[in-house]
Amino acid sequence: MTPSRALAVYDGSGIDGGLYTRVVGWADAAPHWLDQVIKVWSALGLGLFAVLMVLAWWRARGAGPAVMARVLASPLVVVVAYVVNSGFKSVVEEVRPCAQLGVRGTLEACPGAGDWSFPSNHTVIAFAAATALWFADRRLGAVAAVAAVLMGASRVWVGVHYPHDVLVGALVGILVAVPLALVAGRAAPLVGRARDGALRPLLGAGAVASAAGGRPSLETQRR
Repeated sequence: MTPSRALAVYDGSGIDGGLYTRVVGWADAAPHWLDQVIKVWSALGLGLFAVLMVLAWWRARGAGPAVMARVLASPLVVVVAYVVNSGFKSVVEEVRPCAQLGVRGTLEACPGAGDWSFPSNHTVIAFAAATALWFADRRLGAVAAVAAVLMGASRVWVGVHYPHDVLVGALVGILVAVPLALVAGRAAPLVGRARDGALRPLLGAGAVASAAGGRPSLETQRR
């Protein structure tokens, strides 16, 4: 695709191009070490959500079957959110702000023509993962939520997205993840049966009965 064709598609600079330019200016004036930390986080930070999912699985081994079902479904939730977002990208075809506004020297190299900006894939993945984790494990979900906000902000800081790309990306991730996470909990009977079979070492024993009354502990019930 030629540059003239790229500039013929959607131009999002009229929404918040001024704010984008201001943020990129802050990045340009920031200490080198801070820019490098944000650059690395923006490029590799999605790996943290995978780590949090593994931790959620480990913790869910001692929780009820609905919790484990939501944990196991969390990677699928992220994949669905990514696919939905890819559809939005292909429909809107918004030019990257660094290309549309001719910004040079962004922390992350400006993606080429045809690599659309709206909404932000990184942000969609981060918020979908955080939402899925929230329904499975509130503590890990809270950590993931903070990380998702930082991921979204970093995509503007490194110069490859408008703020509205990030805001809509967060909305897409949440809206896709919420119903899927709720539906995933209905697979609890399947997890319960699987725990009685060969998958017990992988899925864990589930809620541990208390010595006093044979009921799951209060902490397990809350999870």
